[in-house]
Amino acid sequence: MAGIFSSILVFATLITGILWLIDALMFAPKRKLAVAAAETAAGTELDEEARERVAPRPGVFEFAESLFPVIAIVLVLRSFIYEPFQIPSGSMMPTLLVGDFILVEKFSYGLREPLNRTKFLETGEPKRGDIVVFKHPPQPQIDYIKRVVGLPGDRVIYKDKKLYIQPACVDQVPCPELKLVASDVVGRNEFKDPAGGVVDRLEEKLGEVSHQILIYRDRGEPWVNYFRQRGSRPGEWLVPKEHYFVMGDNRDNSLDSRFWGFVPETHLVGQAVAIWMSFEFDRDPNSFFSWVPTGVRFSRIGGIE
Repeated sequence: MAGIFSSILVFATLITGILWLIDALMFAPKRKLAVAAAETAAGTELDEEARERVAPRPGVFEFAESLFPVIAIVLVLRSFIYEPFQIPSGSMMPTLLVGDFILVEKFSYGLREPLNRTKFLETGEPKRGDIVVFKHPPQPQIDYIKRVVGLPGDRVIYKDKKLYIQPACVDQVPCPELKLVASDVVGRNEFKDPAGGVVDRLEEKLGEVSHQILIYRDRGEPWVNYFRQRGSRPGEWLVPKEHYFVMGDNRDNSLDSRFWGFVPETHLVGQAVAIWMSFEFDRDPNSFFSWVPTGVRFSRIGGIE
C-alpha cells in the first residue's frame, strides 16, 4: 500500500504541476491581454467579477494551482524527511505495541527517489540496535519493522534463546571474538503467553543501545523453520556484504531474519525515531467496532529506544 500511495502521489504532483505550468505560460497571458483590452474599451479598471466574465479561468487549472503546492510539500516530506507508520502486530513488544503510530526518518540511510527507490545521496548507514523499517524481502510490497542485530560481515548465532555476535573483522588485530549479548531479567509475566507459559522481560544491550525484549521461556526453538545459510549450522548466520540481520524484540513471536534471511541495503526505508500517537484497542477482535480505539496511551508518546 505504501508503494502504491507513493506512486499516486508522484503522478498527482506531476499532473497538477504540468497543468499549473501550462496555464501560467500559455493561458494566463491571454487572459491578461483580454482583461486589458476590456478595461481600455470601458475606460476604467474592471473589478474581479467583471474580469472573470471577460476572461474566465477553466476550473481544472484553478484546481491544479490550489492542489499542486499542497501535494508537492506532502511528497517531499513523505519521500525524503518523515513518513508515518502504524504498528500492526506485537513482534516488537515491549518496545512498540499494537496501536502505536510512529515516525520514520527517511533520510537516515540515504535519500532515494520515491518510484524506483534508487539512492541518489548517501547520508548514513544502520547501526547495531537501530529500529528500521524495510521492504520485506520475500514480499517487497509489504513494510516490516525490526531491530538491526547483525551488520555486514557479522557472525550471528541464536541458540537456547540467547544471542551471540562476532563483529566483522575489518581493521582490528586480532579480530573480535564471538560474545554473548548481555541481557538481564527485569520483569516477569507482565505480558501474557496464550499457552500459559512464563514470559520474561529482559534488558539487552546491542552496541550502544539498551532496550528490552520478551522471551517465552516455555516455548521451544523452531529450528526446522530457521533460514539455512549454505555452509552454516542451524541458528548460525554470516551476514553478507550490504545486508543486515534483523530481529523483533518479541523474540518468540517475530518472523524475522532467523526465518527468511537478510535485509538488502536497497530495501531499507528508514529509521523509526518516535511515537507520535498510541491507541488502545481493548474490544473483542470479532466485534464490528474492533477497529475503534478504546483509549489513548499518552505516556507512550515520545522517542523510541
